[in-house]
Amino acid sequence: MSVAETTETRPPAEPAPDRPEAVGAKAGTGTWRGKLAAVAAILGGTALIAVHASFYGHWLIDDAAITFAYSRNVADGFGPVLQPGASPVEGYSNPTWMVLLALGKLVGLFDHGTLFGVNDQILFPKALALACCLGVLVLFYFGAKTLTRRPALVTFLTGAVLAAIPSFVIWCFSGLENSFYALTVAALAVLILRAVQGGRLLSTQVAAGTGLIAMLAALTRPDGIIYAGAYPIVVLLFLKRELLGRSVRAVVVSVAGFAVPYGAYVVFRWFEFGRLVPNTAVAKGQEPPNLDDLARPGEIVSYVGWLVVAIAVACLVMLMIRPSKLRTGLIALLAPFGLTVVAYIVLEYDWMGQLRFATPVWTLGAFGAAVVVVEALSAARLRGRIVLACLLVVAAVSSVSGFYTQGTTYRANVKTAFCIVAERDAQAVNGFADILKLPDTAQVGLIDLGGTSLGSRIRVLDLAGLGDKPIADYLHRADMQGLRDYVFTQAKPELITFIGSWITTLQFDKDPRFDQDYVTIFVNQPIGNMTVDSRNWVSYHVRRDLVDPVKLAELQAYAQKTLPPILELNKTAGLRGCANIQPGMKVS
Repeated sequence: MSVAETTETRPPAEPAPDRPEAVGAKAGTGTWRGKLAAVAAILGGTALIAVHASFYGHWLIDDAAITFAYSRNVADGFGPVLQPGASPVEGYSNPTWMVLLALGKLVGLFDHGTLFGVNDQILFPKALALACCLGVLVLFYFGAKTLTRRPALVTFLTGAVLAAIPSFVIWCFSGLENSFYALTVAALAVLILRAVQGGRLLSTQVAAGTGLIAMLAALTRPDGIIYAGAYPIVVLLFLKRELLGRSVRAVVVSVAGFAVPYGAYVVFRWFEFGRLVPNTAVAKGQEPPNLDDLARPGEIVSYVGWLVVAIAVACLVMLMIRPSKLRTGLIALLAPFGLTVVAYIVLEYDWMGQLRFATPVWTLGAFGAAVVVVEALSAARLRGRIVLACLLVVAAVSSVSGFYTQGTTYRANVKTAFCIVAERDAQAVNGFADILKLPDTAQVGLIDLGGTSLGSRIRVLDLAGLGDKPIADYLHRADMQGLRDYVFTQAKPELITFIGSWITTLQFDKDPRFDQDYVTIFVNQPIGNMTVDSRNWVSYHVRRDLVDPVKLAELQAYAQKTLPPILELNKTAGLRGCANIQPGMKVS
């Protein structure tokens, strides 16, 4: 089939001789054996992903619990707020994921207690992530049917590759939106692929569908807006002069399918939150990329292994030499894959590590690599197959060894765990608030927001800016003096807690007002390895006008009794679960 034919609005009446669907049907993919192979491939790949995910226990990243708090309040009728009665601030950047969690709460699967003896705040997001991974493999199976005689093999290999990559598994099962983001990117790529292979690229349904899926991606992560360009790029790649008018109309439909619902959400954002972008984007201060950022794809190559990347690229080049239906499909896949790489380049380094923003790269890269390797092996002669197979074994051994090191290293020192924060900070804050008899409208200034926003009975003041507009603005301008002025003269939180080096980052330790206005309840000195022990470098402070020596001694005694056992547990049990986190939780 020629490239030009892929822009026809209807598929050919008869399958072309090299049409993969026809060959696949002949080989048995339309029979019960083919269907059984498809199911086995999808479930087998999903099972491998689940096995790797279990390696990280009950761990969820604390930032995920920020979205949990918003989903709880949306489901309970308080609106998109961090805590009931708080001012609306868009302290999340993943509306679609938040809505999915809220729906889980509404049907009793999330934030109600336990499921099968496990805290549903942990189990439901992980189960939802596994369902998304299953959906990704289902989509890839149907995409592979247009490219190869062996769609089940390609699907299983894709699942196995994704299961082997710690970066993919860690972040898909972290409680964050990565798994759903992977699903949207896979859906967009497969829709475009099948449309190109079926000669329906310019159909209104395909155009509108790509726009809507891109909208879902953009509302799952802010950088997802880049995928609105996938369909126009593919139309441009296959543009024919005689179909220029239809091509323009199709692109307009796709752009409208994206812009209308996405624009509606931006309007809602403006009226509800008073911003055109999420508050998180303001606080983090995303800067435009520079020339040095062009080298960032090297991080991905280093992570997965240069040899396996070189083999995949060599197979791709070999298959792209001759015009074929396979080449046409690979060109269609390269457009969204290229956008995943561009998005990774644009985004700044993320403190959470393990290439958190590379999830879409892994998703489409694994599928593309599986396709080109399987087809290259099929196309090669015996000697070529032997050489390629040997190279693949060497590359796989090298990459798996690196993956094992990455996974075990992260498992030994997971980043800021949701349960650690809830048990360490929320319980301590509630205990202090009860001793001081503070009203629920009192505030605690803090850094780790997620678990505390779920478990604190008093209001949280996010000193890291994600959940607070004024502080986000100060951080965006790098105005630490203005931030501290706001805290000391306007917010005046009754309690303040710092973790790690944040007290130095925000320069509270150099501001004389901190010692004048606040007195320390408890401090765990920063000793030991910065990477391993920073989760325990914690301090708690109370406003001086709220305590006398007797009350301060009571607070300090409570802290000395309750905090050391938790901090000791944190050193070795970062993967542990915890009881369902609800406002007012305290150490029994």
